Amino acid sequence: MVVITVGSLLLSLGVAVLGYGLYRLASLLVEPFFSPLRDLPGPPSPSFIFGNLKQIFDAENSVLHEAWTEQYGTTLKYKTWFNRDRLYTVDTRALNHILSHSIDYQKPFLARHNLGEALGEGVLVVEGEQHRQQRRIMNPAFGPAQIRELTEILVEKAIQLRDVWDAEISKVGEPARINVMKGLSKMTLDAIGLAGFNYNFHSLNVEGKPNELNSAFEVMFGSIAGFSLFPLIKAYIPPLRIIPDARSKRIALAQKVMRRIGLQLVAEKKAEILKAINAGEKDDDTLHGRDLLTLLIKANMATDIPESQRLSDEDVLAQVPTFLVAGHETTSNATTWCLYALTQAPDVQQRLREELFTVSTDNPTMDELNALPYLDAVVRETMRVHAPVPSTIRIAVRDDVIPLNTPYVDVRGQVHDTVRVTKGTPIFIPILALNRSKALWGEDAFEFKPERWQNVPEAAQSIPGVWGNQMSFLGGPRACIGYRFSLVEMKALVFALVRAFELELAVPASEIVKKATVVQRPLVKSEMEKGNQMPLLLKRYQRV
Repeated sequence: MVVITVGSLLLSLGVAVLGYGLYRLASLLVEPFFSPLRDLPGPPSPSFIFGNLKQIFDAENSVLHEAWTEQYGTTLKYKTWFNRDRLYTVDTRALNHILSHSIDYQKPFLARHNLGEALGEGVLVVEGEQHRQQRRIMNPAFGPAQIRELTEILVEKAIQLRDVWDAEISKVGEPARINVMKGLSKMTLDAIGLAGFNYNFHSLNVEGKPNELNSAFEVMFGSIAGFSLFPLIKAYIPPLRIIPDARSKRIALAQKVMRRIGLQLVAEKKAEILKAINAGEKDDDTLHGRDLLTLLIKANMATDIPESQRLSDEDVLAQVPTFLVAGHETTSNATTWCLYALTQAPDVQQRLREELFTVSTDNPTMDELNALPYLDAVVRETMRVHAPVPSTIRIAVRDDVIPLNTPYVDVRGQVHDTVRVTKGTPIFIPILALNRSKALWGEDAFEFKPERWQNVPEAAQSIPGVWGNQMSFLGGPRACIGYRFSLVEMKALVFALVRAFELELAVPASEIVKKATVVQRPLVKSEMEKGNQMPLLLKRYQRV
C-alpha cells in the first residue's frame, strides 16, 4: 500500500511538472507572434532555440550590441530563447524612463530567484515597497559623512596590499609577475568585512587560517557567477526545485554558515547599541560604531521610525551577503581594469603618479583623495571604458509606452517616436555600450583618455546615471547605494599602488580578453586553463 501511495505521488508530481513545463513552452512559442516589438528592426535569428544569445555569449561584452546599433539604429530588438523578442536601446530618454520608473520595470524573475537563492531577500533582490523600505533605512549608512569615517580602513587595507606585493618583489626579484586581480580581490574582501560589519576575513594574511565565512561567501558568489542548465530549468519550473542537487546542497550549507555568523553579528551590534543608549551615550566613536551594519541597525532603531516601517532581523541579516557581493567583487574588478589601463598608457601612469606625490602622507583622508583631479579623471575613465557590470535586464510589469529621443523606422517603413511594451517584455540595459557610445562621446569613445573629463561633451550629459555622466552605477531609485564607498576604495587602492610601483602588462595586450558573468573578468587567451587573471610586471618606483 505504501509503495502504491509513493508511486502515485511521484506520478502526480511528474504529471504536474510535465504539464507546467509544456504550458511554459507553449507560452514561449506563441509569444513572438503577439510581441509588441515584432516590427522593430534587428538582427536575424540564427537559432530557433537560442535566438541571438549564443552569438552574444561568444562575443566580447557589448561588441555585438554596438555593431547592431551601427547597423539598425539606437532602438532595436534581438532574439532570446525560442525567438522571444528583447528590446535593446541606447536612447537616453528611453533609458531614463525605464530606470526612473523602477516599480514598472523590475529585475526578471530568473535573476531575482538566482540572487535570492544565494543572498536572501536583500536590497539587491527585493522590489517595490519592500525595496523602498530597505533603501530608506539603509541610505543614511552610505552618506558622504559615513564613508569619510570608513576611509581610514580602506587606506589601511590598500597599504597592506602594497606591502604584500612589495614582499613578493623582495622574494622573486624585479620585475615580479603578479596576478593583481587575486590580490585586489583579497583586499576588497578584507575591506568590506571590516567596513561593512567589523569582521576580519584575514584574506591578505599570507599565513592566515581558512575562514568559514569567507568559504561560505565564495560558494554563494560562485553560484551566482556560474552557469548551469539544471538550475535554470528549476528556476523556470518551480515544482523541480524540491529535487536536491549538488549546487543547492552547497548553497544550503553556505547559507547556514552565513546565517549563523550574521545573526550573531546582528545580535552583538544591537546589544552594543542598546547598552550605549541605556548608558546615555549619544554615539559611538569606536570602529564598532562606524561599520555599515551598525549604522544600518542604528538607523533601523531610530525613535522617529514607526515600528511598521522598521526592518525585521531577517531583512537586516539579508544585507550581510549583499554588502559582501556588492562591495567586494565590483570594486576589485574595476581596480584591476584601472591598473591594466595604466599599463597601456604610460604617460597617464606617470602623470597620475606625479599628482599622487603632491600629497605628503601615505594615509590620505577621503577629502584629500577627492581633491586630486587627475586621479578622479582616471577613475571616471576606468568606470566608463571598463564598467565592471556591462549590462543588466529589466522586465515590464505592466503595459507602457516608452518615449524616445531618436525615432526609429520599423520594418514596414513607419516612423515611431515611442516604443510600446506589454507586461512581460524584457529590456536590455546596455551599461557599457552607452558608456562608450560614439554618438555621445565622439569617435574616440573606445579609447582610455582621462583628459576627456576636463570637458564632458554636451550629449553625454543626457546619460541618466547617478554618477559621472555614465551608467556604471545605474540610475533612478535602484542606482547603486554604495557607489561613494566603491569610488573612495578604488581611489585609495590606486593611490597606494601607483605611488609604490611601476606597472607593465606581463603579456601582449591582445592576449587579454573579457568575459562577463556577474562582472567583467579578465582572461589570458593562451592561459585559459589558469582561469581569471590579470598578470602585471611590478617594479618598485624610485623617486628621483
